[in-house]
Amino acid sequence: MNGELHIFTSAAVNYLPKVRILCRSIRRHHPEAVIHLVLADLRPDWLDVEGEPFDDVTDVAGLGITDWKRWAFGHDIVELATAIKPFALAKLLELPGCRTVLYFDPDIVLFSRVDDIVALLARSNVALTPHQTKPETTPEAVLDNEVASLKHGIFNLGFIGVTRSDEGMRFARWWGERTYALCRADIPNGLFTDQKWVNFAPVFFDGVAIVKSPRHNVATWNLTTRAMTGNFAGGFFIDDEPLGFYHFTGFDSGAHRIMAIKNATANKSVGELIAWYEREIEVADNDPVSRTPWAFGRYADGSPIQSWQRRLYRDRTDLHEAFPDPFDPRYLDWCRTEGRFQVDPGGALRASLGGAAALRLAALALAPRAGRSLRQRILRILRAEGLHGIVRRVRIRRGGLAR
Repeated sequence: MNGELHIFTSAAVNYLPKVRILCRSIRRHHPEAVIHLVLADLRPDWLDVEGEPFDDVTDVAGLGITDWKRWAFGHDIVELATAIKPFALAKLLELPGCRTVLYFDPDIVLFSRVDDIVALLARSNVALTPHQTKPETTPEAVLDNEVASLKHGIFNLGFIGVTRSDEGMRFARWWGERTYALCRADIPNGLFTDQKWVNFAPVFFDGVAIVKSPRHNVATWNLTTRAMTGNFAGGFFIDDEPLGFYHFTGFDSGAHRIMAIKNATANKSVGELIAWYEREIEVADNDPVSRTPWAFGRYADGSPIQSWQRRLYRDRTDLHEAFPDPFDPRYLDWCRTEGRFQVDPGGALRASLGGAAALRLAALALAPRAGRSLRQRILRILRAEGLHGIVRRVRIRRGGLAR
């Protein structure tokens, strides 16, 4: 694992076919780099580096993350794949001989060397690529692209580069602290996984370089201000510079092609590039590995984990003590009773009792004075027996709550 340049990506096992496309492009243009796959998953026994375009595989259990299993439970697959990035970064920066670490999302492809970024990091601590490097010129593009950046983050964390320096390590530790506690896709509350935190990087840290070259991190959100020319035969160019790397984000949902058509109408070069990637991922998607279940997607009994169950466990430290292993179906059983009531009391009661009974109980319990004793009784029953205790009593005593 010795080498000055280390490059990594982060994904679940089912994304391995796309990871291979990225890593083959890295190997083609940077054969000197040590390439790492970091799994937001558990490493299956069959996954070996022999014959693969990467040199090393580490899963979430091998990153030294405190209480990693319970922590992983609190994230969906995208949140986890982004939350582990700073921990992998810190680990790679500590490798003997390492000078520079680059991260690329698995849906990125390199089309030429990125020596300009490596050289920039020789005199900087962190390198970031903004979503936009030029102002949009139409109201529609402002809404599509600039406003989207205000929601999701000024910098696109599909790429980041960090130097092995005191400041680079300090950045990695800080970023890890933020993603450990608050790597959430929660735009209404100002969060978007790992990405929005890095808005602070140029303020909190010294030597943060902003890569404004149009040839890097080309994507649908900046095709309105960058001119792509060329083809596979002669190479692709962005504003007359060789294309460095292209970000094929949103391909699985179909959003990439829609926005590319909208932002680069009739650009034959963009069309050729997208058609090529569509052919590549069609082959990749037919690989059986793309149907590998995510290790953290189900309880131990095979029941699917719902998003609200993850959020509830993540936000309630008392549940960590009550259910040390959240993947144990006992936590699921609790979610189906007490947990469901706490997340959506009205909905849980309506589902269990029927609408009319739930409304009558709610009206009684919410009465300022008359409902005081009822509220106390409900609380005692919930603590002792859970929601099913209330349901049982209401069904026995249709006019009120049995003791």
